[in-house]
Amino acid sequence: MAATAEPSTDDHAARLRRWLNEQAGRLSIFRKRPPAGLAEALEHEGHLVHELYCSGWSRWGWPEDAGGLGGPILLRAVLYDELAAAGLEIPEAFVLLETLGPLLVKYAPALAARHLPAFLSGREVWAQGFSEPQAGSDLAQLRTRARVTPDGFAVSGQKVWTTLGQFARFAAVLARTGTSQSAHRGLTMLWVDLASPGVTVRPIAAANGRAEFAEMFFDDVTVPRSGLIGSVDGGWTAAMYLLQFERGMYAWLRQAVLLRRLREAVSTADPEGAAAGPAIRHALGHALHATAMLRARSRTTVRRLSAGENPGPEISTDKALLGMAEQATFDVLRLLNWPAMALDADGDSAVLRQEWWYSRASTIFGGAIDVQRDIVAGRVLGLPRSQS
Repeated sequence: MAATAEPSTDDHAARLRRWLNEQAGRLSIFRKRPPAGLAEALEHEGHLVHELYCSGWSRWGWPEDAGGLGGPILLRAVLYDELAAAGLEIPEAFVLLETLGPLLVKYAPALAARHLPAFLSGREVWAQGFSEPQAGSDLAQLRTRARVTPDGFAVSGQKVWTTLGQFARFAAVLARTGTSQSAHRGLTMLWVDLASPGVTVRPIAAANGRAEFAEMFFDDVTVPRSGLIGSVDGGWTAAMYLLQFERGMYAWLRQAVLLRRLREAVSTADPEGAAAGPAIRHALGHALHATAMLRARSRTTVRRLSAGENPGPEISTDKALLGMAEQATFDVLRLLNWPAMALDADGDSAVLRQEWWYSRASTIFGGAIDVQRDIVAGRVLGLPRSQS
């Protein structure tokens, strides 16, 4: 698909919808996520990632000098919405794309030009190395160090809870270049080749049975100067920019998935069976309400991101609403599919179990919901701190 005049959002959505309808038969294999291991699932979804690249749809909304076709960020939001509306699974790897792609485009354009086409075409997977055993999500307490050398940096330390880390070739790693007392002012963001000597990656099995995460160890790993993202000691600024998309565009992507799950649940529920009970009707209404709130909020955020605005601390609202919608949606799906969801060995039940378990962590990963509420209360609403 050659880049022509920049499309309007509505025209772009209509064209994409027509293409998805025309390709419905060929793409039907992507309507369900395989219940096998994560490696098999990523390989399966990788074919859809490659198809969307070759057809051009995943390249819209990314700059042309980074392998994209141009146009506003909103065109990426359209892609996720239309994929879900067509009943297709949005590839899990796109979560990392939306987290790290904008970071590279903004702070490391040379890296973006090299690596973004590789990711969009399905040839690379990336990881985000932030959390640590001693610091959790408190980035100001990070202990992984990056020693400045004549040719670049030497990284030593450990990262944990790294999504898809065992499948990634490269990772954006936040490390300390300042003193141990420098807090957020002494952090630097680096692009690390995970095939480098001194890197050890170990998968972590989650409660849902999938190795969703990994821990990464760095033993004096060499990172060339070209792997610098932003500036030395400027990692905090880069991380705050990244979080806008990790919470904003990710929330939009996930609301599309949740609405698809709820639409399908309503369309297949037996109106004379358990679904007619008041408890399930109440749970379904709660889930629809929570997801509608998330969609309305994240729509505003994505439009602001596309306009080049920084939502600032208001982005914590999106993260809090996302956790609530995730859990409400999979709670009602559990009720509608009980007891098969817990006991059956078929593929649909296995996938639902995995998704329900993962939803339990949605109010913790990426910033716990209580912390997000505190940020909204203090920095957005200006409420006074408790004196107790």
